[in-house]
Amino acid sequence: MSAEPITPSGVAYPTVRRMRFRFGDPEPLKRHFVEGDIVFSHLVAVLSGSFPPGEESFIRSVRRFSDQITDPALKKRVAGFIGQESVHGQEHRKLNTQLADMGYPLVRFLLFAPTSVRQKMVLRIEKLIPAKVHLAMTAAAEHYTAVLGARVLSNDEIQAIPGDPEVWRLLNWHAMEELEHKSVAFDVYRSVGGSERTRIAVMWFMYFLTIPVVTAAVALSILLDPTAWPRPITVLRQTYGVFRGPLVRGILGEIHEYLRPGFHPDDVPTDEILERWRHDLFGAGGELVGYVR
Repeated sequence: MSAEPITPSGVAYPTVRRMRFRFGDPEPLKRHFVEGDIVFSHLVAVLSGSFPPGEESFIRSVRRFSDQITDPALKKRVAGFIGQESVHGQEHRKLNTQLADMGYPLVRFLLFAPTSVRQKMVLRIEKLIPAKVHLAMTAAAEHYTAVLGARVLSNDEIQAIPGDPEVWRLLNWHAMEELEHKSVAFDVYRSVGGSERTRIAVMWFMYFLTIPVVTAAVALSILLDPTAWPRPITVLRQTYGVFRGPLVRGILGEIHEYLRPGFHPDDVPTDEILERWRHDLFGAGGELVGYVR
């Protein structure tokens, strides 16, 4: 694969890849598609269900400042960010449709709740939030996804978790692209005069809120899954395993780095991870070469 295009400042432009995943082909997805793990399956399902509406909000937060971005390189990076986030939403919706059909009620709600009502509610909330605070929330959320992405791609224990191969391909591709555009919203925020005080305050809010909210959503998703009810001990053991496992253990320490005054997402080195996964997924003979439209 050719080298990624580079900005004059040495930062790579995010590459928009039009993907086509084939969930349930040739084998249908199992209800608990992370093999034998009810809790991890629900965690992935909840995250997948939240990605499309979340990414739509991220895109809107950046677009609100499109007329204030004057740097040509940043403009191109924003275009790449919007393109990547749009494709992420598109592919996760395909997975979410199958998850909803398999009996994941929260995913069904996020996917099929009356779109006009949901969008009006979300847009109303966004309008109540100052535009720069909304953008700061996106920059903070992108740090979360970058930290998760780096963990997924760099940890052999995570990669060894048995599960549906197509879901893992989706997650690895998504994680890689999150690293490619991890600093775009942050740089837009800085370029339009966003303050360090607001950036850090927003992350403090999300720092204490995100994991409890996700935990509550996963717990509710499991409670709504009748196949999990006869196995409470298994669910408790698997819950402990998720919190003590490589995906979650110690993550708040990495998130906390964002709270340092003067922090920039590129302070966290991920170039080696990106280079390896670009080769493995999209290099000559890469695993996902045939998935690009």
